[in-house]
Amino acid sequence: MLKVIKMENKRDVIFIGGGPGGYVFAIRAAQLGLKTACIESRGTLGGTCLNVGCIPSKSLLNLSENYHKAKKDFNNQGIEISEIKLNIKKMMSNKDKSVQVLTKGVEFLFKKNKVTYIKGKGVLFSENDVVVYDNDKKIPYKAKNIVIATGSSPTSLPGIDIDEKNIVSSTGALTFSEVPKELVVIGGGYIGLEMGSVWSRLGSKVTVIEYLDFITPGMDREISNEFQKILTKQGINFKLNNKVTAVKNKKDKVIVEFINNKTNSNETLECDKVLVSVG
Repeated sequence: MLKVIKMENKRDVIFIGGGPGGYVFAIRAAQLGLKTACIESRGTLGGTCLNVGCIPSKSLLNLSENYHKAKKDFNNQGIEISEIKLNIKKMMSNKDKSVQVLTKGVEFLFKKNKVTYIKGKGVLFSENDVVVYDNDKKIPYKAKNIVIATGSSPTSLPGIDIDEKNIVSSTGALTFSEVPKELVVIGGGYIGLEMGSVWSRLGSKVTVIEYLDFITPGMDREISNEFQKILTKQGINFKLNNKVTAVKNKKDKVIVEFINNKTNSNETLECDKVLVSVG
Protein backbone atom coordinates (compact mmCIF):
# COMPACT_ATOMS: atom_id res chain seq x y z
CA MET A 1 0.00 0.00 0.00
CA LEU A 2 1.24 3.48 -0.88
CA LYS A 3 1.35 6.15 1.78
CA VAL A 4 -0.85 9.24 1.64
CA ILE A 5 0.89 11.59 -0.74
CA LYS A 6 1.52 15.16 0.38
CA MET A 7 0.48 18.04 -1.84
CA GLU A 8 4.14 19.06 -2.39
CA ASN A 9 4.77 15.58 -3.84
CA LYS A 10 2.09 15.94 -6.51
CA ARG A 11 3.04 17.07 -10.01
CA ASP A 12 1.52 17.63 -13.43
CA VAL A 13 4.36 15.64 -14.97
CA ILE A 14 7.30 13.63 -13.66
CA PHE A 15 10.25 12.57 -15.80
CA ILE A 16 12.19 9.46 -14.80
CA GLY A 17 15.71 10.02 -16.10
CA GLY A 18 17.79 13.19 -16.19
CA GLY A 19 19.55 12.66 -19.50
CA PRO A 20 18.90 14.55 -22.78
CA GLY A 21 15.56 12.76 -23.16
CA GLY A 22 14.48 13.84 -19.68
CA TYR A 23 16.01 17.17 -18.71
CA VAL A 24 15.30 18.96 -22.02
CA PHE A 25 11.61 18.04 -21.95
CA ALA A 26 11.36 18.70 -18.21
CA ILE A 27 12.60 22.26 -18.73
CA ARG A 28 10.21 22.78 -21.64
CA ALA A 29 7.27 21.38 -19.69
CA ALA A 30 8.00 23.79 -16.83
CA GLN A 31 8.27 26.69 -19.28
CA LEU A 32 4.79 25.78 -20.54
CA GLY A 33 3.42 26.14 -17.02
CA LEU A 34 3.32 22.52 -15.83
CA LYS A 35 4.38 21.63 -12.30
CA THR A 36 7.35 19.46 -13.19
CA ALA A 37 9.82 17.13 -11.49
CA CYS A 38 12.70 15.02 -12.78
CA ILE A 39 14.03 11.91 -11.02
CA GLU A 40 17.67 10.86 -11.57
CA SER A 41 19.54 8.04 -9.81
CA ARG A 42 23.08 8.89 -10.95
CA GLY A 43 23.49 11.83 -8.57
CA THR A 44 24.21 14.27 -11.40
CA LEU A 45 22.07 15.40 -14.33
CA GLY A 46 22.94 15.07 -18.00
CA GLY A 47 22.69 11.31 -18.48
CA THR A 48 25.27 9.17 -20.23
CA CYS A 49 26.18 11.91 -22.70
CA LEU A 50 27.40 14.46 -20.18
CA ASN A 51 28.65 12.08 -17.47
CA VAL A 52 30.19 9.01 -19.10
CA GLY A 53 29.74 9.48 -22.85
CA CYS A 54 30.16 12.24 -25.39
CA ILE A 55 31.62 14.94 -23.15
CA PRO A 56 34.32 13.01 -21.21
CA SER A 57 35.34 11.02 -24.28
CA LYS A 58 35.73 14.17 -26.41
CA SER A 59 37.68 15.79 -23.59
CA LEU A 60 40.11 12.86 -23.52
CA LEU A 61 40.31 12.79 -27.31
CA ASN A 62 41.37 16.44 -27.29
CA LEU A 63 43.82 16.06 -24.40
CA SER A 64 45.38 12.87 -25.82
CA GLU A 65 45.77 14.53 -29.23
CA ASN A 66 47.60 17.46 -27.62
CA TYR A 67 49.94 15.04 -25.85
CA HIS A 68 50.51 13.03 -29.03
CA LYS A 69 51.32 16.17 -31.04
CA ALA A 70 53.70 17.47 -28.39
CA LYS A 71 55.52 14.14 -28.27
CA LYS A 72 55.51 13.16 -31.95
CA ASP A 73 54.97 16.20 -34.17
CA PHE A 74 56.33 19.35 -32.55
CA ASN A 75 60.03 18.60 -33.14
CA ASN A 76 59.40 18.17 -36.87
CA GLN A 77 57.65 21.55 -36.87
CA GLY A 78 60.57 23.30 -35.21
CA ILE A 79 59.06 23.35 -31.73
CA GLU A 80 61.57 21.59 -29.50
CA ILE A 81 60.32 20.37 -26.14
CA SER A 82 62.32 18.08 -23.87
CA GLU A 83 61.16 15.69 -21.17
CA ILE A 84 57.46 15.55 -22.00
CA LYS A 85 55.63 13.74 -19.21
CA LEU A 86 52.13 12.38 -19.00
CA ASN A 87 50.29 13.15 -15.76
CA ILE A 88 47.29 10.87 -16.12
CA LYS A 89 45.82 11.98 -12.77
CA LYS A 90 45.82 15.63 -13.83
CA MET A 91 44.41 14.74 -17.26
CA MET A 92 41.53 12.82 -15.69
CA SER A 93 40.90 15.73 -13.33
CA ASN A 94 40.69 18.07 -16.32
CA LYS A 95 38.18 15.72 -17.96
CA ASP A 96 36.12 15.54 -14.76
CA LYS A 97 36.07 19.34 -14.50
CA SER A 98 34.60 19.59 -18.02
CA VAL A 99 31.86 17.15 -17.02
CA GLN A 100 31.12 18.95 -13.75
CA VAL A 101 30.73 22.35 -15.40
CA LEU A 102 28.10 21.01 -17.80
CA THR A 103 26.16 18.86 -15.32
CA LYS A 104 26.00 21.77 -12.87
CA GLY A 105 24.80 23.90 -15.78
CA VAL A 106 21.80 21.61 -16.29
CA GLU A 107 21.09 21.76 -12.55
CA PHE A 108 21.12 25.56 -12.75
CA LEU A 109 18.61 25.45 -15.62
CA PHE A 110 16.33 23.31 -13.46
CA LYS A 111 16.41 25.93 -10.69
CA LYS A 112 15.90 28.77 -13.17
CA ASN A 113 12.84 27.10 -14.70
CA LYS A 114 11.48 25.76 -11.39
CA VAL A 115 11.89 22.06 -12.20
CA THR A 116 12.12 19.96 -9.02
CA TYR A 117 15.24 17.78 -9.13
CA ILE A 118 14.71 14.53 -7.21
CA LYS A 119 17.76 12.37 -6.51
CA GLY A 120 17.12 8.64 -6.27
CA LYS A 121 15.78 5.66 -8.19
CA GLY A 122 12.24 6.04 -9.50
CA VAL A 123 10.01 2.95 -9.52
CA LEU A 124 6.57 2.97 -11.15
CA PHE A 125 3.65 1.58 -9.14
CA SER A 126 0.86 2.69 -11.47
CA GLU A 127 0.34 5.04 -14.40
CA ASN A 128 0.18 7.95 -11.93
CA ASP A 129 2.30 6.75 -8.99
CA VAL A 130 6.06 6.58 -8.64
CA VAL A 131 8.18 5.88 -5.54
CA VAL A 132 11.68 7.30 -5.25
CA TYR A 133 14.21 5.14 -3.40
CA ASP A 134 17.10 7.16 -1.96
CA ASN A 135 19.25 5.04 0.38
CA ASP A 136 16.81 4.02 3.15
CA LYS A 137 14.17 6.56 2.18
CA LYS A 138 11.06 5.74 0.15
CA ILE A 139 9.15 8.83 -1.00
CA PRO A 140 5.91 8.46 -3.00
CA TYR A 141 4.97 10.93 -5.74
CA LYS A 142 1.86 11.29 -7.86
CA ALA A 143 1.64 12.85 -11.32
CA LYS A 144 -1.01 13.29 -14.00
CA ASN A 145 1.65 12.24 -16.51
CA ILE A 146 4.85 10.18 -16.09
CA VAL A 147 7.52 10.12 -18.79
CA ILE A 148 10.09 7.31 -18.83
CA ALA A 149 13.42 8.58 -20.19
CA THR A 150 15.89 6.13 -18.68
CA GLY A 151 18.16 5.87 -21.72
CA SER A 152 20.35 2.87 -22.44
CA SER A 153 23.18 0.91 -20.84
CA PRO A 154 26.17 -0.94 -22.35
CA THR A 155 25.62 -4.52 -23.45
CA SER A 156 28.13 -7.37 -23.36
CA LEU A 157 28.66 -10.68 -25.13
CA PRO A 158 27.37 -13.99 -23.70
CA GLY A 159 29.68 -15.32 -20.99
CA ILE A 160 31.69 -12.08 -20.66
CA ASP A 161 31.26 -10.30 -17.35
CA ILE A 162 32.15 -6.62 -17.26
CA ASP A 163 33.79 -5.85 -13.89
CA GLU A 164 34.86 -2.26 -14.74
CA LYS A 165 38.37 -3.13 -13.53
CA ASN A 166 40.14 -5.28 -16.10
CA ILE A 167 37.14 -6.01 -18.33
CA VAL A 168 35.44 -2.68 -18.83
CA SER A 169 32.68 -0.88 -20.70
CA SER A 170 33.26 2.59 -22.13
CA THR A 171 32.51 3.94 -18.64
CA GLY A 172 35.48 2.08 -17.16
CA ALA A 173 37.71 3.04 -20.09
CA LEU A 174 37.14 6.70 -19.21
CA THR A 175 38.59 6.26 -15.72
CA PHE A 176 41.79 4.21 -16.03
CA SER A 177 44.25 5.36 -13.35
CA GLU A 178 47.21 4.45 -15.56
CA VAL A 179 47.86 3.77 -19.22
CA PRO A 180 47.42 0.06 -20.04
CA LYS A 181 50.45 -1.45 -21.76
CA GLU A 182 48.14 -3.53 -23.94
CA LEU A 183 44.45 -2.83 -24.53
CA VAL A 184 42.08 -5.04 -26.52
CA VAL A 185 38.89 -3.42 -27.82
CA ILE A 186 36.06 -5.81 -28.67
CA GLY A 187 33.91 -4.13 -31.29
CA GLY A 188 34.85 -1.81 -34.14
CA GLY A 189 32.10 0.75 -33.63
CA TYR A 190 32.75 4.43 -33.05
CA ILE A 191 32.71 4.23 -29.23
CA GLY A 192 35.34 1.51 -29.02
CA LEU A 193 37.47 3.22 -31.67
CA GLU A 194 37.22 6.55 -29.85
CA MET A 195 38.53 5.10 -26.62
CA GLY A 196 41.07 2.96 -28.47
CA SER A 197 42.38 6.11 -30.14
CA VAL A 198 42.67 7.92 -26.78
CA TRP A 199 44.71 5.20 -25.11
CA SER A 200 46.78 4.52 -28.23
CA ARG A 201 47.86 8.18 -28.29
CA LEU A 202 48.75 7.96 -24.61
CA GLY A 203 50.99 4.93 -25.15
CA SER A 204 48.88 1.75 -25.17
CA LYS A 205 49.36 -1.02 -27.70
CA VAL A 206 45.75 -1.26 -28.92
CA THR A 207 44.18 -4.17 -30.81
CA VAL A 208 40.60 -4.00 -32.11
CA ILE A 209 38.72 -7.26 -32.68
CA GLU A 210 35.66 -6.91 -34.92
CA TYR A 211 33.18 -9.62 -35.99
CA LEU A 212 32.61 -8.05 -39.42
CA ASP A 213 35.26 -7.53 -42.08
CA PHE A 214 35.11 -3.73 -41.72
CA ILE A 215 34.87 -1.17 -38.92
CA THR A 216 32.10 1.33 -38.05
CA PRO A 217 29.10 -0.76 -39.22
CA GLY A 218 26.36 1.40 -40.70
CA MET A 219 28.79 4.00 -41.96
CA ASP A 220 29.61 4.52 -45.63
CA ARG A 221 32.16 1.83 -46.58
CA GLU A 222 34.55 4.27 -48.27
CA ILE A 223 34.64 6.45 -45.14
CA SER A 224 35.07 3.33 -43.01
CA ASN A 225 38.07 2.19 -45.06
CA GLU A 226 39.74 5.61 -44.91
CA PHE A 227 39.07 5.83 -41.17
CA GLN A 228 40.77 2.46 -40.66
CA LYS A 229 43.83 3.66 -42.57
CA ILE A 230 44.11 6.70 -40.30
CA LEU A 231 43.79 4.59 -37.15
CA THR A 232 46.28 2.01 -38.47
CA LYS A 233 48.78 4.81 -39.13
CA GLN A 234 48.18 5.93 -35.54
CA GLY A 235 49.35 2.49 -34.41
CA ILE A 236 46.10 0.61 -33.78
CA ASN A 237 46.10 -3.04 -34.87
CA PHE A 238 42.93 -4.56 -36.37
CA LYS A 239 41.74 -8.16 -36.34
CA LEU A 240 38.64 -8.11 -38.54
CA ASN A 241 36.28 -10.96 -39.32
CA ASN A 242 36.92 -12.52 -35.90
CA LYS A 243 34.45 -13.76 -33.28
CA VAL A 244 35.37 -13.40 -29.61
CA THR A 245 34.49 -16.60 -27.72
CA ALA A 246 35.84 -15.93 -24.23
CA VAL A 247 37.43 -13.26 -22.04
CA LYS A 248 39.04 -14.46 -18.80
CA ASN A 249 40.87 -12.79 -15.94
CA LYS A 250 44.19 -14.50 -15.20
CA LYS A 251 45.96 -12.93 -12.21
CA ASP A 252 46.83 -9.38 -13.35
CA LYS A 253 46.25 -10.13 -17.05
CA VAL A 254 43.22 -10.74 -19.26
CA ILE A 255 43.06 -13.54 -21.86
CA VAL A 256 40.94 -12.99 -24.97
CA GLU A 257 40.02 -16.00 -27.10
CA PHE A 258 38.60 -15.59 -30.61
CA ILE A 259 37.98 -17.49 -33.84
CA ASN A 260 38.73 -16.33 -37.37
CA ASN A 261 35.45 -16.49 -39.30
CA LYS A 262 37.16 -17.39 -42.58
CA THR A 263 39.75 -19.97 -41.53
CA ASN A 264 37.94 -21.18 -38.37
CA SER A 265 41.31 -21.03 -36.58
CA ASN A 266 41.58 -20.19 -32.88
CA GLU A 267 43.69 -17.32 -31.58
CA THR A 268 44.52 -15.92 -28.14
CA LEU A 269 45.60 -12.48 -26.98
CA GLU A 270 46.97 -11.53 -23.57
CA CYS A 271 46.51 -7.93 -22.42
CA ASP A 272 46.18 -5.66 -19.40
CA LYS A 273 42.66 -4.37 -20.09
CA VAL A 274 39.73 -5.31 -22.32
CA LEU A 275 37.13 -2.80 -23.48
CA VAL A 276 33.84 -4.47 -24.42
CA SER A 277 32.16 -2.11 -26.88
CA VAL A 278 29.59 -4.10 -28.82
CA GLY A 279 26.57 -1.82 -28.47
